[in-house]
Amino acid sequence: MNNPPPPQASPRFVRTAVLAAALCLLLAGCSGSGGSGDTGADGADGADSGGTKVVLITHGGHGDSFWDLVQRGARAAAAKDGLDLTYASDPDPAEQAQLVRDAVDDRVDGIAVTLAKPQAMKGPVAEAKAAGIPVVGLNSGIDAWRSQGLLEFFGQDESLAGRGVGERLNAVKAKHALCVIHERGNVALEARCAGVKKTFSGRTEMLYVEGTDLDAVDAAVTAQLRQDPSIDEVVTLGAQFALTAVKAVKASGSRAKVATFDLDKNLIKAVRDGDVQFAVDQQPYLQGYLAVDALWLYRTNGNVSGGGVAPVLTGRAFVNKANVASIARFAAAGTR
Repeated sequence: MNNPPPPQASPRFVRTAVLAAALCLLLAGCSGSGGSGDTGADGADGADSGGTKVVLITHGGHGDSFWDLVQRGARAAAAKDGLDLTYASDPDPAEQAQLVRDAVDDRVDGIAVTLAKPQAMKGPVAEAKAAGIPVVGLNSGIDAWRSQGLLEFFGQDESLAGRGVGERLNAVKAKHALCVIHERGNVALEARCAGVKKTFSGRTEMLYVEGTDLDAVDAAVTAQLRQDPSIDEVVTLGAQFALTAVKAVKASGSRAKVATFDLDKNLIKAVRDGDVQFAVDQQPYLQGYLAVDALWLYRTNGNVSGGGVAPVLTGRAFVNKANVASIARFAAAGTR
């Protein structure tokens, strides 16, 4: 089936040019090392995808290094497959929903989307399906993607990851954990802290903060630690918040330890130095890569990972002082 002529992109989108095969080599993940290594933008695998437009739409906020990793993975897959990739994001659920509608209006060939606020995305995802546009999910929405009719999902089982954290806190004999939620109502973040509470034998307390203001996060965590010296563990849900929590622990005079979900190159150093006990890496680069590659596989070969009934899990991968050295070089390259 021939695709219709590419329409003009909506002004809400920033068009990302498909990376050249040489640039792909710099992204440390599409070099084909250890694999066939023969695919590229000008190879046979990309030839059938010329002009194919896909959009990655997330709830990520500006300046969050986590979403930089997701984008890098997505762009590496787009370069390999010869896709025309657009990235767009908005932390406001109504605005993110509008971005999906804009993509439908633009008659794109595939959409990858996060479902941090699933109810807000239900309508626009249905509109995409009605328009014949394949939609896959990533990162957030592991409990909602099937009911909303997405083809596939790539991410971490957040409840399972949270339970793993609770078990590790038991192992270090922690007694009182403060779980810091930086976005109220985000189903993935809520599931993480709920998972911690489920397996942790001590007390789990939730602290809601405004994640777009790190100074406010610092002040809130510092105040809580000063108010309650029994808190001996701070669990954050993002790398930058872990580093902020480390500062808060020092400022408050608390003896609490810090553990976190998610990873970046700055957190690697904190784990290596012992400032952060461990991190749960859901491998965001892999999420972006697999989501975009899945759209190409579906369009070119009808493949559906997980058979449309099971998610493809990219985490949980625990990173601590014992294994951080093996991860550090990938983090330095911007892919972990």
